[in-house]
Amino acid sequence: MKYFSTNRKSPIVSFKEAVINSLPDDNGLYFPDHIPVLDVKKIAELRNATLPEIGFEIMEPFVVPDLTKDQLQTILADTLNFEIPLVEVEKDIFSLELFHGPTYAFKDVGARFLARCLAEFSKDQNRESTILVATSGDTGGAVANGFYGVEGVRVVILYPSGKVSELQEKQLTTLGGNITALEVESDFDDCQRMVKEAFLDKELNRSFNLTSANSINIARWMPQSIYYAWMCSQMDFPENSLIAVPSGNYGNVTAGMLAKRMGFPLGKFLVCSNENDVVPRYLESCQYSPSKTIPTYANAMDVSDPSNFPRMQELYHHSFDSLSNDVQGFSLRDMDILETINRCNESNNYLLDPHGAIGYAGLKKHLKEGQKGIFLETAHPIKFKPTMELALGKELEEPVFVEDLMSREKKSVQVGSTLEGLIEVL
Repeated sequence: MKYFSTNRKSPIVSFKEAVINSLPDDNGLYFPDHIPVLDVKKIAELRNATLPEIGFEIMEPFVVPDLTKDQLQTILADTLNFEIPLVEVEKDIFSLELFHGPTYAFKDVGARFLARCLAEFSKDQNRESTILVATSGDTGGAVANGFYGVEGVRVVILYPSGKVSELQEKQLTTLGGNITALEVESDFDDCQRMVKEAFLDKELNRSFNLTSANSINIARWMPQSIYYAWMCSQMDFPENSLIAVPSGNYGNVTAGMLAKRMGFPLGKFLVCSNENDVVPRYLESCQYSPSKTIPTYANAMDVSDPSNFPRMQELYHHSFDSLSNDVQGFSLRDMDILETINRCNESNNYLLDPHGAIGYAGLKKHLKEGQKGIFLETAHPIKFKPTMELALGKELEEPVFVEDLMSREKKSVQVGSTLEGLIEVL
C-alpha cells in the first residue's frame, strides 16, 4: 500500500513514511492509493471474531510490509484491550460506547495504535522524535497516555486555554516526563494552525524530527474504522441503520466511511455538530465556508475548519451528489444539548455526554420508522461534570478515577498563538 497527498503535489510514500511525516509538504493529507474491499464471506465470518481479530483484517492491507503481521497483531492486542459495548438506550436506538479505554474517550483507539507504530519505527532511528498535537479536548489526554514513557519520543500538546474541561486538562497536563503541555491563549483552530505551520517549516521539521498525533496522521485516523466494523458484527441488518457521529475534526466519521468503502454493510451517516456547523451547512448548500469558532458545551467539537474534510471529499470521489446521498448533517445549540441530556436521563436512565447528546438528538429527528439508529458515545460524561450537572439539575457522582486525577498537579507552559512562540518552547 502506498499513500498520496490529497493535494496531489507531494511524492507517493509508504505507510511508515506517511506515519513519520504526518503531513505531506503540499499541506494535503495522506490517503491510501486504493481501498481494499473484503468479500462478503469474510465479513460474515467476522461476526464471530474478537475486536483485535477484526482490527487485523482491516489494518493488514494498509500497513504490511512496513509492519510485519506479528507486529501488527501485537499492536492491536495491546491497543484494543478494553470493551466497546453496543448498548440499547431505547427501542431502535443504540449507543456505541467508546469511553471504556484508559482515558475514557474514543481517541484511545487511534492514539494507542499510533504510539505503538511509532515505537516500532523509532527502533530504526538514532534520534529523538517530537510529537506535535493540537487538542480541543480528548485528543490531548489520549495522546499523553498513549505515548507516556515511550523511549525516543517527546510529546508537545497544544490546547486552548480555558476551553477544555478541568478533567480533560488534568489528563494532558499532569504526567510530566516526556509530555509537555502548551496552554495557548486562543482557540483550537489556532492550535491546529500552529501545528500545521510547524510541519510545513522544512528546517524546523528536520531540526526536531516532527510527527503529528492528530487525526491528520494516517495511523491515528484509520484504526478508528475498526469499531465501525465491530458495530456491524454486533447487530442485525446494519445496512439499514443511521449512524450518528458527533463530529469536530471529522476524523471519526471519515474512518466510518472508510470501513463502508471496504465492504462493511453500514447504513447512512449523520454528521452531528454543535454550533460550529460548517459541514452540515456544506451538505445543504455545497458551499464550504468556515466561520469563527464558537465555544460550546460540546467543546471537543469546537472546530470551525475541520482538518479531515479533504478525506471526506476523497472518499466520495469529490462528488457532492455521492456525498450528500450518503451523508446528512445535523447541528444542535447549547440549550438543546442540556435539554437532550436531561430528557434522555429521565426517559431512559441513560447518561449522555454533551457530544453523544448531539448524536442522540440527531437520531430522534432523522430516524425513520423501522430503522435502527446508532450514535457514538465518544467520552465519559464525568469529563464534562459542570455541564452535566447544569443539564441534570443535580450533582453527578464521581467515579474513583476522578479523585486521583484531580489531585494531581497541573504542569503547563503558556504561549501565544504564533509559530514563533511554539518554536521558542521547542
